[in-house]
Amino acid sequence: MNLHIAPNSLISDIQKEFNKAFPFLKIEFFNNKSFSRTEFSAQQIIAANRRIGDTQLAIKDGDIQINEEMKVIELERLFKEKFKLAVQVFRKSGNLWLETTMTDNWTLAQQNNHGREISTGKNTNTQTDDYDLNRDADH
Repeated sequence: MNLHIAPNSLISDIQKEFNKAFPFLKIEFFNNKSFSRTEFSAQQIIAANRRIGDTQLAIKDGDIQINEEMKVIELERLFKEKFKLAVQVFRKSGNLWLETTMTDNWTLAQQNNHGREISTGKNTNTQTDDYDLNRDADH
């Protein structure tokens, strides 16, 4: 998918575009100039009705190519390097949204499929994943 970012883009529009491709993931934008994950907090989440240019004055029009094989950490780094935006990916877990910091090396497809399985009980992934949901289950 191609995600277009422009100074007048609403955060909610960018989030909706991303969510169309990955319905069990969402991205949040943070007012965090240090980009330190340990300093990300709910108070720093930028409201969805704000324009990207309001949060990052130097932002220029540009595109991010996103594919399902991209790792979460790569996507977050791309936003940081290309647009100086602090972004965090969250995965749906039932009716909660969880940070993906512990699984940042998973691809977007793996994250989305895991969110689908946790939230709906349905696994539509036919390939073997590098994670096992039952690894800690008692046998």
